Amino acid sequence: MSASQPPKSQPPTSQPAPSQPAESQPAESRSAERDDFPTLLVKIFGKDRPGITAGLFDTLAAYAVDVIDIEQVVTRGRIVLCALVTAPGPSGPGQGELRATVHSWADSLKLEAEIISGTGDNRPRGSGRSHVTVLGKPLTAESTAAIAASITATGGNIDRVFRLAKYPVTAVEFAVSGVETEPLRTALAIEASALGVDVAVISAGLHRRAQRLVVMDVDSTVIQDEVIELFAAHAGCEQEVAEVTARAMRGELDFEQSLHARVALLAGLDASVVDKVRAEVRLTPGARTLIRTLKRLGYQVGVVSGGFTQVTDDLQDRLGLDFASANTLEIVDGKLTGRVVGEIVDRAGKARLLRRFAEEAGVPLAQTVAIGDGANDLDMLNTAGLGVAFNAKPVVRKAADTAVNVPFLDTVLYLLGITREEVEAADGLIDDEA
Repeated sequence: MSASQPPKSQPPTSQPAPSQPAESQPAESRSAERDDFPTLLVKIFGKDRPGITAGLFDTLAAYAVDVIDIEQVVTRGRIVLCALVTAPGPSGPGQGELRATVHSWADSLKLEAEIISGTGDNRPRGSGRSHVTVLGKPLTAESTAAIAASITATGGNIDRVFRLAKYPVTAVEFAVSGVETEPLRTALAIEASALGVDVAVISAGLHRRAQRLVVMDVDSTVIQDEVIELFAAHAGCEQEVAEVTARAMRGELDFEQSLHARVALLAGLDASVVDKVRAEVRLTPGARTLIRTLKRLGYQVGVVSGGFTQVTDDLQDRLGLDFASANTLEIVDGKLTGRVVGEIVDRAGKARLLRRFAEEAGVPLAQTVAIGDGANDLDMLNTAGLGVAFNAKPVVRKAADTAVNVPFLDTVLYLLGITREEVEAADGLIDDEA
């Protein structure tokens, strides 16, 4: 909308100038005391252009009405503007004159107007409020209909819908009331699995806007690789290690035992291989954007890994992470010994580290987000306030609060209510300042 306003609309010249409503109290006070005062819902439709919003309220101002609520959306250049206002007072021009003036103003701009009489404010939203984020690539009409129908079937009401992103995936958010978060999440998880879309259900409230701690797994989450397999490729035992890794991630093997078995195969490798592996690591698409955006918002970000500090320490420096913890390969006389030193970061260890990072960051566990893909991430995902399974194994998708199954890590931003436009605007601001 343009900041400039069109000339003020005037009531018909044959009518006396409007006066203030007879009631001495403002509408806000009246609505606080009762909900039966007369109101008008004014709806405007048509081609968007600068000045429409200012023009409508300039027209309404001539009738001394008070604004109760406003909603506006512009889609592909078409505007839908809704204003809920008090009806004109009995001592001034009446509803009939207001209706005629609004329709005349709308006609002059080739817009359509509809005015509906009623009483009071909007009906109160039901108890139990959630944000439902739906990700699709593409997002089909069929899946959208099924999600909406499932929300209704749980007893929920869709209060508002808006788009968070149009690429690399389509992301929309439903504001839902009337049903508690957990049963809604359960119902939509079943529907999402059948439809092949990602659906996240998060309870509404101030905590969603609070500064948070985000802790991520590394292998196949922040990066596309399994670090131990990169080392194994240099040792000539990549296939053997990959088979053991896959079984461990599916929860078929004890992680610590599998770790020692795989690391033993690396014995004798020259320590110079560490630099080669660091150079081979490929960040997951969207990882930089996710971390950069979270840091701009004041979030703290960390990683925990069943991999090795020889790689995570480098990632911490490159990405500006606040926390990083992993296992450490033992190196003696310039060679890998085939052993790890220090405390093992396994499934339970990741959850402990999440708690430790949260304490150091001064963030309640309820305001933490954990992201991972494997069975050894489950304790961490369940400990966090929000656990996100990212392109995860079936056992992890089933246990996590929500799942993201597209190959873009920054889609996690949409689960936090951050739009693609906001991300791009922040990136553009930094570029302009550079």
